[in-house]
Amino acid sequence: MTGLSGPVGLSGLLIAVAAVWGAVTGALVPRAAYRFSVPPEEAWRQRCPGGHPIRGWLGRARCGECAGGAVVVAAGDGTVVTRRSAQGRYGPRAPVLALVTALLCAGLAAATDTRPEIAVWLLLAPVGVLLAVVDLRVQRLPDVLTLPLAGAALVLLGLVALVPEHAGSWPSAALGALALGAGYLVLWLANPGGMGFGDVKLALGTGALLGWYGWGTVLLGTLAGFLSGALYGGALVVARRAGRRTAIPFGPFLIAGAYLGLLTGAYAA
Repeated sequence: MTGLSGPVGLSGLLIAVAAVWGAVTGALVPRAAYRFSVPPEEAWRQRCPGGHPIRGWLGRARCGECAGGAVVVAAGDGTVVTRRSAQGRYGPRAPVLALVTALLCAGLAAATDTRPEIAVWLLLAPVGVLLAVVDLRVQRLPDVLTLPLAGAALVLLGLVALVPEHAGSWPSAALGALALGAGYLVLWLANPGGMGFGDVKLALGTGALLGWYGWGTVLLGTLAGFLSGALYGGALVVARRAGRRTAIPFGPFLIAGAYLGLLTGAYAA
């Protein structure tokens, strides 16, 4: 059937809605990313680089006061002039994160189709984007994001398990969280300098998501994360932008591996 009421039309509508959802939620990430991007010993950012208070956690990372303020500029002939800043931006670009999140959500919708777990994937996808951005900026995965992510994943999947036509298993998701979290804990204990403890906490959430579709998906997502991280690190070494012992943020690759595993598991379910 090709009409809107048929499977093809309904799937297309779902993908479109997911893309719009991703674009809207992705555009809300930059301000939170900026505020969370601080070293562990520092409090969350309360002010923009210009010193003005930041209001709220969601939205563009842009300061209206900085954008409208006068900026002193030295001209080429030695004179000093003033002009107004047209930007005032101090964090990640909202259009970029909106596009990335939209594509991720559309891919999840295409793979999962109309099964009820798609609601969980779409709710948690923006959190994954936020975590990846923060880790890339300051090599940190805040507990206020990783631990609620794991709890929300298990609670939401538990609710989905009560809905007909779901394609996963909640006990498998719970075991996946425990197994992947324990595995990363062992790696952290074996080499604390090679992995942050935030990765261990993030593994609880990604393990739950991957475990929903079974152990094959857990293995695939885990291997994809390690492989992508190794390729990235190797590329930096080859380009002489890092040494063999240079620390790189692993959270984005853990999330990317989970995403690839989730896509595969959802499509095969």
